[in-house]
Amino acid sequence: MLYNKKVLSTLIISLLLSISPVIAGDITEAKLEYNKGIDFYKIGQYDKSMEAFRKAISLDPEYIDAYYNLGSILEYLGQDEAALTVFKQIIVRKPTDYASVYKAAKLSHKLGQTDKARSFLALIPTGAYVNPDLLKLSNEINTTKPNTQTTIQDNGVYENLPSPTGITADSAGNLYIAGFSDNIVFKITPTGSKVVFLKDKKLNGPIGIATDDFGNMYIANYNANNVLKVDTTGFVSTLIENIQKPYCVFIKNGILYVSSQGSNAVIRYKL
Repeated sequence: MLYNKKVLSTLIISLLLSISPVIAGDITEAKLEYNKGIDFYKIGQYDKSMEAFRKAISLDPEYIDAYYNLGSILEYLGQDEAALTVFKQIIVRKPTDYASVYKAAKLSHKLGQTDKARSFLALIPTGAYVNPDLLKLSNEINTTKPNTQTTIQDNGVYENLPSPTGITADSAGNLYIAGFSDNIVFKITPTGSKVVFLKDKKLNGPIGIATDDFGNMYIANYNANNVLKVDTTGFVSTLIENIQKPYCVFIKNGILYVSSQGSNAVIRYKL
């Protein structure tokens, strides 16, 4: 049996096979999930493929190949914001992964984040071979005029948000709003664009939401009596169960505070 290391490109997934035999016990649970992700991709089951890569990452948070493949599928499916978030996670863990840096620059440029795209390109050493389109991307970014216009108005209204409840923001200036009745979390970008950030079967009456310093989101799931965690890859898990009518969530110094309307209490949870 061979362990196959496979790297996905934007449009086509190249399979780079390692011919080293697998020693007994060498395959971890994370690697098994990773290989499932490859197999699901090959038969076109992208959702199952991404779920497997997310499980591999959950089991091994340093699994760079799993991050890269997940990001590449998201990019292939046109989910550019989510893909960019994944490639950023690679850069945090391995700044010298210049293939991921290139992807982050390309996606930032596509999303109109020219300054961020430039900052990513600055991480790539001169002369480093990363992608044949690197020079073209660099020229496009460097000829784009910097955005000096203020994109968020000081006063205004974000409309057509069904039963909005909790609000939080991330370090990139994106605003997140819980939609209680439709079980949705919306995202409003710094340019004012509104998109669905999260629509998941686990959502049941989202009210309070908060984000930590690492980009993870926490949601008070009022009707389900639990608190959900959404990690930086978009994977949704139940963090705390059996909280009666959780309402507000707040994070300070690595502690998550949750108000419980059903028990007239505030719960402390160490993250």
